[in-house]
Amino acid sequence: MLTITQLTTLPPALIDLEREASVQGFHFVGRLIDEWRTGTNRFHKEGERLLLATWGDSIVGIGGLNVDPYQSSGDTARLRRLYVADAFRRRGIGEALVHALLEEAHARFRMVRLTTDTPAGAAFYVRLGFTAVDDETATHMKMLR
Repeated sequence: MLTITQLTTLPPALIDLEREASVQGFHFVGRLIDEWRTGTNRFHKEGERLLLATWGDSIVGIGGLNVDPYQSSGDTARLRRLYVADAFRRRGIGEALVHALLEEAHARFRMVRLTTDTPAGAAFYVRLGFTAVDDETATHMKMLR
């Protein structure tokens, strides 16, 4: 059974998900862990969240929402560090994480932006209502209000 919870600390077992992501060439889970440890990004500003997806006792996904550092207005969020374990893909976990991240975002943010560098990622976000954009700091965006 899928459970999504908001994190206030990083579970030690997240390192297993990081290893898998890194082997697949996705180094952003490692950056998430490094930034958390150094205090650079702990998803603690107003409207920000870091969510963990578990299936039973297994960590199967993670994703976060930050104030977009590339926009000065402060009313734009950035979807970051979304990763689902390979064995759990195509089960709706990524979609559930995105929906949970955006659930309360409209109260604080006007739009959400993100960057993905894979065709599968681009198709996933378009399927969830994001629009491709031609911007040096984002590949997709979604208006919230």
